[in-house]
Amino acid sequence: MNIHPSAVIDPAAELDSSVRVGPGAVIEKGVRIGADTVIGPHAVISGPTTIGIGNTISPFVNLGAPPQDLHYHGEETRLEIGDHNIIREYVSLHRGTASGRGVTSVGNHNMLMAYVHVAHDCQVGDHVIMANAATLGGHVTVEDRATLGGMVAVHQFTRIGGYAYIGGMSGISKDVPPYVIVAGIRNGMRVTGINKVGLKRAGFDAESINMLSRAFKLLFRSSDLILQDALDKVEAEFGACEQVQRMVKFFRESKRGVVRTAGEDEL
Repeated sequence: MNIHPSAVIDPAAELDSSVRVGPGAVIEKGVRIGADTVIGPHAVISGPTTIGIGNTISPFVNLGAPPQDLHYHGEETRLEIGDHNIIREYVSLHRGTASGRGVTSVGNHNMLMAYVHVAHDCQVGDHVIMANAATLGGHVTVEDRATLGGMVAVHQFTRIGGYAYIGGMSGISKDVPPYVIVAGIRNGMRVTGINKVGLKRAGFDAESINMLSRAFKLLFRSSDLILQDALDKVEAEFGACEQVQRMVKFFRESKRGVVRTAGEDEL
């Protein structure tokens, strides 16, 4: 174990022998850190927090602090971080709340850039990118391979669908469907099209992307159809496509309402 002599580590913390800890870092009791994880200088990790293998924790990161919730009164909640994540400078990830899930979770292979904040009870999937200063309110779910641009702010209890791309400086107050591009603030949020570039990079075949594009036109550009009728028509015409089924299911399960206002041009 490579631990700088100025680091402060509680005897009750559990660190794999391969973990490296930089100068001035503080690791409190209730923290468990897996193999080959690097903790940068002056990072602070509070427990209960579990961190998997192969993570890179940059300087001045704050992990596992109590939730910023007025109803929190010291209950034992936790933060869980998976494997092979890159967590850059000044990122803050808070524990869950007793009235929520009790846990904030971050999956695997994510990149959280500088000053990102993930609040209590959030669920972040795998291969998610959050650019500088992107912020999640409490109880937000971000599905696999979503991308949030710089300074994006997401309202509490909102869902971000998988493979969605949210443009920088957007303010998201409704659920964002999977596979789409969104930008704007609150009532000005606009869905500009299917995230074709992201889907191609992820290995989606041309037929699936075409089906999603055709479903998109029915869901977002058919002003003569109410949402329920549009969903029924999409399911009837393109239900054989797994990705289309996922989008329809996302709409039907939404509790906050889904961003449906289409922009002028599809990207």
